[in-house]
Amino acid sequence: MNKPKQLLRSLFFSTIACVIAVSISIFSQPVQSQETAVFTTAQSFEVASEALHQAESALIAQGMMESTPLTRYVAVLTKDEVMPMASSSGAFGAAGAVLVGDRLIVRGDFSNLSSPLRDYATDPLNPPNPNITSGVHIHRGEPNANGPFQYALQVSPSESGLQGRLMGEYTLTPEQLQALANGKMYVDIHTKQNRGGELRGIFKPY
Repeated sequence: MNKPKQLLRSLFFSTIACVIAVSISIFSQPVQSQETAVFTTAQSFEVASEALHQAESALIAQGMMESTPLTRYVAVLTKDEVMPMASSSGAFGAAGAVLVGDRLIVRGDFSNLSSPLRDYATDPLNPPNPNITSGVHIHRGEPNANGPFQYALQVSPSESGLQGRLMGEYTLTPEQLQALANGKMYVDIHTKQNRGGELRGIFKPY
């Protein structure tokens, strides 16, 4: 085989190899990302179901479920709902809530945070708010905007601080009850790396 033909043949096969390599790189990455996203969503809904069960168990223990109507809510916590822009976190979590009259009982879990929760004792707001006693809060506000702080949830973190459980029991005002019914109450988690918020989820009827 003469040199020009050999050169053309080598160039042809080199081009084919490059096309195959680029195709594998392009098409394999979205599939991996999609599988990860599905896994995270499935985990979040599993946590939400367990959180709701914990909230109902707390009501049963207090003898409040026997004769009073109740409403169930779930907030799936994701990075995409953080405002004004999503964080780059791979964390997930959920909160379940049961409302009886004006009494709201909340339970939940979170996992895989980028860093431990923000410590408002050493990293306070300006001006400081003494009611913010943890890095997990309930806020009242629009789904696509940040709203005013309402309550801090109690947190039981793991040793690493990257996962844990949350809980809280509150007597809601008429304004808060209306906001909850209208999808304008949400939970958010603030961490040292994402001070403005790493996860966020709106309470929705379940």
